[in-house]
Amino acid sequence: MKAILALDQGTTSSRAILYSHAGDILGVAQREFQQIFPKSGWVEHNPIEIWETQLAVAREVIAACKLSPSEIAAIGITNQRETTVVWDRKSGLPIYNAIVWQDRRTADDCDRLKRSGQAAWITEKTGLVVDPYFSGTKLRWILENVPDARAKAQNGSLAFGTIDSWLLWNLTQGRAHKTDTSNASRTMLMNLSSLAWDPELLELLDIPESILPEICKSSELYAQSDPGLFGASIPIAGIAGDQQAALFGQNCTQLGMAKNTYGTGCFMLMNVGSKPVLSKQRLLASVGWSRPEQQCYVLEGSVFIAGAAVQWLRDGLGIIKKASEVETLASQVVDSDGVYLVPAFAGLGAPHWDAYARGTIVGITRGTTAAHLARAALEGIAFQVADVLTAMEKDSGNPLTELRVDGGASANNLLMQFQADVMQCPVIRPKIIETTSLGAAYLAGLATGFWKNDSEIERIWQADRRFEPTMKPQEAASRRERWVEALDRSRQWADQP
Repeated sequence: MKAILALDQGTTSSRAILYSHAGDILGVAQREFQQIFPKSGWVEHNPIEIWETQLAVAREVIAACKLSPSEIAAIGITNQRETTVVWDRKSGLPIYNAIVWQDRRTADDCDRLKRSGQAAWITEKTGLVVDPYFSGTKLRWILENVPDARAKAQNGSLAFGTIDSWLLWNLTQGRAHKTDTSNASRTMLMNLSSLAWDPELLELLDIPESILPEICKSSELYAQSDPGLFGASIPIAGIAGDQQAALFGQNCTQLGMAKNTYGTGCFMLMNVGSKPVLSKQRLLASVGWSRPEQQCYVLEGSVFIAGAAVQWLRDGLGIIKKASEVETLASQVVDSDGVYLVPAFAGLGAPHWDAYARGTIVGITRGTTAAHLARAALEGIAFQVADVLTAMEKDSGNPLTELRVDGGASANNLLMQFQADVMQCPVIRPKIIETTSLGAAYLAGLATGFWKNDSEIERIWQADRRFEPTMKPQEAASRRERWVEALDRSRQWADQP
């Protein structure tokens, strides 16, 4: 066996990556697919296009690497989370487009649940806040708005799944209707403690259990791929939602370890151990992964604007021509000279949750330059991350031992050093930054013996650079106190309806 095939089905593209036993990337193929916006706030994908692009890139990378199916030990799947598909079991065809995690059409439905006093009860069961983000109300919308959908669901002729389940169904030509605990925990239908579909939640949302996939572990043999797809069967043995897969790909397998992905926004996950921890700091509780020998739960927080703040410096202010220039510009000054930039361009995410906050710059003087603004923008990203991780520490009771980082902005050394400084803890950037697909590969490879144990994959993970705090603790505390003052000035700025 020479490789593991990771299928990385994202929000804008389908990717396939082949990994060697040493963790090296043998080949990558990627195709984008259409984004569909039927109405304001609605976001959809064509499930058939998702499947066709994912199959195409899988075949493409296998051919490019000149591998036969018999040389591929297993397939691992990682996917955009919460996106909802319902299809006919007999024809295998979707009855409606996939409703994407970004879609807000069920906001009124969620508001009704909150007004009825159900929100706290739902959070207690699921670890999630009541929000259109999650799959439950999306599924109910399809059942109530697609002709004959509810009747077909009641007689058992329909199947629901998140994207992992949809891919697994098609990879097996309808022989496997399954999901893993990490994806199931994002539906708002699974009980976080029992790791099973919750009858009371299903009754509340009027969803028949027959439509739901079987909940499995994140690392086990689910099925064999249909031999007609690749010329021979390949075991499918790993599934995890994208952020949880990235956590596993970063080898954050011990209590208190955390990763942050720096993209347009930030996704932060902390391993809180074998029992769920419900947040008192307005974070989300989810399953990290389930394995025969390990159950992992996580706390998760999201920052809305991270790399997008750098894009604003480029596109909005024009003070840089390329995003990569921000580090050079910010390095022209030793500090921000008291300037703070709160990038609340789309409100504030965790743990503040203020939809009416707006971007704010404070501390400007006649001596403020473009370099000071660039530095303040980078520092604003780091302060937001620090806020979320501090909330995680309070919820979990575990001090952060180190923060492992990935995503585009993790290449910015100035930002990573400042992140270590304000958190007063090490920040570690790995050599392999394809952590999402690598996590799916690890889960599949461990289930099939391609990798024997955790020790083998721990040897694959290697640090590219370690950033140790250099700022004195008193100064870091002072800077964060000042950040809180700047944050307060951004709150409740936009008019509320």
